[in-house]
Amino acid sequence: MNDPLYPLYHLIAHVGLRRGEACGQRRADTYLDAATLEVANQIVQYGWETGQSAPKTNSSEGLVALDANTVLVLRQHIACQDADKARLGSDWVDSGLLFTQPDGSPLHPADITERFYEIVRQAGLPPIRLHDLRHGAATLALAAGADMKVVQAMLRHSSITVTMDTYTTVLPEIALSAAEATAKLIPRSTSRPRQLGTGVDQPSPSE
Repeated sequence: MNDPLYPLYHLIAHVGLRRGEACGQRRADTYLDAATLEVANQIVQYGWETGQSAPKTNSSEGLVALDANTVLVLRQHIACQDADKARLGSDWVDSGLLFTQPDGSPLHPADITERFYEIVRQAGLPPIRLHDLRHGAATLALAAGADMKVVQAMLRHSSITVTMDTYTTVLPEIALSAAEATAKLIPRSTSRPRQLGTGVDQPSPSE
């Protein structure tokens, strides 16, 4: 959590932004009082050079809800960024981006990935791709009981079919959990019905 890029990785892991979307997220599109952000910009690579553009498809744009802890992390990050801006004065590059270099200039997506791999290595974790954080956010949301349409909106997939095809491996476990949760809501008698004339409890035909 002490890494300067922790807030960026936290955001990807919790709401499933793509790498370029996280790097291109603008402060003006981040509405912490409303616990939402608008995905409306991304940083893309052209070879090694980078540029900014709108997300590649209309479905990739949209509002994403933020949980309370993520809002807190981003508030703290913005406070630190404002302190850096005040300290650097005229040397600050006013890119308007939520996540930047120490001088305010845009991040390079490849540097974000390289730093993530280094963090994973230092932590002694098995190989994890940065993009796996996006998948993890969706999987955890589904496991927590989020509707598939909600996850589709979070990931901004073009159709629910894409979401279902991508996360089909976790659906059986989620379906089982849903079945168990539903069963717990159905009231059951504490005693079994008795068969007439025997005085012995027997299962009813409907069981």
